[in-house]
Amino acid sequence: MTDMALFAEQQVRADLARLLFAAVEASGRARCDIARDAQIHRDALRRVLLGERSASLGEALRILAASGVAPNAHLLLFLVSGGDHAIAWLQSDLALFFENFSGELPFALERVLGNQVHDVKPRWAKGTAHRVARLLSDHIDELERKDALLGDVFAGVEGGHRG
Repeated sequence: MTDMALFAEQQVRADLARLLFAAVEASGRARCDIARDAQIHRDALRRVLLGERSASLGEALRILAASGVAPNAHLLLFLVSGGDHAIAWLQSDLALFFENFSGELPFALERVLGNQVHDVKPRWAKGTAHRVARLLSDHIDELERKDALLGDVFAGVEGGHRG
């Protein structure tokens, strides 16, 4: 069961303000430029960043985009795991990966599972997430081994031409 206290308006507004503030600060851009690009008045942006005013969904996405971060990924991270992950992953390749991954996942599930898509059980989510993370880790290790092997091959070729 969902803890409804997590959705108290003041807490959600404060947490979202922290995320948007962190994104704006990390961008290195002037707030007036972000406000212009996000199509929001400068004073409204100031109030949103202070948590005095709630940002609409569209405003939050535009502020994140104007700050140079993956807006969908950070808003999704904010919704599913809280502001801390969304802030920690600001301007990272991991956020871009998460945005592409979460955007592709529904289509991949339908394509791979076909008619079995309706047999998926919610209790499998945690284990599946850990399995995907392990698979990704193994994939990164394999790519690093291949890069090292190719580096050795090219080093041997370059060394042979110099002698």
